[in-house]
Parts: sequence; structure tokens; C-alpha cells
Amino acid sequence: MTASQLEQVTILGATGSIGVSTLDIIARHNDKFSVFALTGYSQIDKLFEQCVAYAPRYAVVANADAAAQLTRMLKLQGNKTQVLYGEQALADVAGHVDVDTVVAAIVGAAGLVPTLAAAKQGKKILLANKESLVMAGGLFMAAVKHGGATLLPVDSEHNAIFQCLPAAYESLEHAGVSRVLLTGSGGPFRDRCRSELLNVTPEQACAHPNWSMGQKISVDSATMMNKGLEFIEACWLFNARSDQIEIVVHPQSIVHSMVEYADGSVLCQMGMPDMRTPIANCLSWPERIEAGVERLDFTRLSQLEFHAPDFERFPCLRIAIDAINQGGTTPAAINAANEEAVAAFLARKIGFLDIPSVVAQVANGWSHGEPSGLADVISADQEARALAQRYITTLK
Repeated sequence: MTASQLEQVTILGATGSIGVSTLDIIARHNDKFSVFALTGYSQIDKLFEQCVAYAPRYAVVANADAAAQLTRMLKLQGNKTQVLYGEQALADVAGHVDVDTVVAAIVGAAGLVPTLAAAKQGKKILLANKESLVMAGGLFMAAVKHGGATLLPVDSEHNAIFQCLPAAYESLEHAGVSRVLLTGSGGPFRDRCRSELLNVTPEQACAHPNWSMGQKISVDSATMMNKGLEFIEACWLFNARSDQIEIVVHPQSIVHSMVEYADGSVLCQMGMPDMRTPIANCLSWPERIEAGVERLDFTRLSQLEFHAPDFERFPCLRIAIDAINQGGTTPAAINAANEEAVAAFLARKIGFLDIPSVVAQVANGWSHGEPSGLADVISADQEARALAQRYITTLK
């Protein structure tokens, strides 16, 4: 197979954990996939190493200074990767005519525009950027439909649901589904009472017991906002009402999610807590490829626990569910507020328990209607960030 016949892959957020895992799988299957473009924000040394190893046509960084630095480093190696920068460049490498597959793994609101560009150009999208659906679910799903894109969920929980649902269905009721069970580990503080969370440090919040993730998503897991955002994402991905989805705390992270059918059957997808499994599932879909993942040893699985979530200890869950029920730009607003609050917590400007307080402050009274376009979503995002920052300055 020639290089032009290989599946051309753009990885948005190549230096993060999803990007690194994706490159590991591509390296195992270089007879099937080729890297077209890699993007990174601030980890220039890491992106440089990836460019040397995979020789993409393009690399995209945040700004002109970073682009100049990476260009100099690559020229010294004789590497011909062209370095671009800025938001438009991200959209360009996502929607490029030569690209087949886009791995959307930029964390946060920054991933929305390039992922939307991929949808409009009909790409196969491996969605790890949940914010695209949280912020602009209706607009994004319409772009997927009109562009003829293929949307495949990379988050382990959504990928599990995807694998347990029929290949095609008009609605969950039509498919005979009675409920979707969205599992979550509960994060590093699942067994702590609320008073014990008062003096939590960023280091403690980022020490996830099961998964290796970046700082922002690790804090979201600790507050369980990550599960709240995934709840919103699941509603859009599977055309589900909020009353058709239940959150279940599963500390072992072996059962990644479940689908219950009307006849009482419950299908689950199981596997080790390794993101290479859902990434490989999406990269090769509808086929299967080896992912380098450790196999489950059922003889050593002495106990699998399942618990109801505690909405009092983890109020971000309730805030997120209320947001999707309220609709409009409310999900975009709580996402923006959460990003600002998490950044402030990581910078030690506010406490751990202040994070849900900031998000709730923005959510309360938010009454913006349905967005008519991307500009409305971006405007709501910016307004919510300003409100969150204003509230953060009042906290000690």
C-alpha cells in the first residue's frame, strides 16, 4: 500500500494523553494509517519529537513564536514538516481535502471550531473533545448530518455505549432500550465526605486512581463535572432524553458503561482502563485491530462494585443535568465557568469546593435561548467566562 492509500489522520491535541495513545496505535499499524497533521499548544519539545517520529505534512501550534521555535528545531533535523499556527490553521488541517480521519482531542472549548470544521467537511471524527457537543450539541450534530461525517465516540464510556447499541436505530425506544447506564470511577475523592474536601490540593485532585490524564480532566473527574459533561454528551450522541440516562459509580473502571433493553437484558463493554481500546475501536471501525492493551484476567476480578452517585458531595453532576434539561446555551455557560474555575483552582487562587460554587453562580439565572449559530455559542462562552472570573475575584 502506498502512502497515498493509507488512511490520513489529523490529530488535534497530539501531545495530550489521547494523542499519545493514538500515535501508539498508528505506530503498531503503519500499514493502515499515516499521520497527516499533528497539533499541540505549548508542549513544543514533545510535538517536535512526534514530528521527527511520524513526519506529518503539517504541525500546528498556538502562536507565531512557538511556530518559529518549532520550525528551527525541525530544520536542524532536516524534517520537512510545515509549521502553522492559530485557530484557522487548526480548522484547515481538520478539514483538509486529503484528510480521512480527525482525532478531536483538544481539551476544552478550544476544540470546538476545528472539530466543527471536520464535521462540515465530512470527515471520520474520533470525538474525545466532549465540549463540542456540550457547547453546541444541536449545531454540531446538524453539521455532522449535513456534511456526511462519521462521528465515533472515543471517551471510554460513550464508546462502550456505542458498542452495546444496535448499528442503526431511529430512537432508543425503537431499539428496545429502556435505559443507558453511564459509569464513572467516582474519581480520587469518591470515599471522602464533603468536609474532607475543603483543603484538597491540586496535586491530590490530579492523582486519579485508575486513569492517566491531563490536569484539567483530572480535576473534572475529582469534582465529577467530567461525568456531568459526559452526561450531556451522551444525550446528543445517542439521541437520548436525560431521563433515559443514569450515572453509576463503578470504582474499578472495568465495566465502561451498559445498555439495558426492554426485555431485561443488560449489555456491557468491559476492558482494562486503557484509552487505546476505544481509540483502536474507532480508528479501525467497523473492523477490529490489536491495540497493545493488557487483557482482562477474569480470575483476578474478585469484586466489581456499583454505587449511586452522591449529588450532595458532587454538586457538579446536578448542575450539568439541570443544564441539558434547561437547554439553550446553558451547557456552554457551565462548561465555560467550569474551565475558568478549574484554572483558578490549579493556580491555587480558589479552593476545591469553590469550583462547583463558581459554576452554580453562573448557571443560576442563565436564561439565554437556543443559539442560531456558532457566534451565539462563542458569545455565551465569553459572557459566562467573564461572570465566572468576576465571581472568582470575590473568593478567598
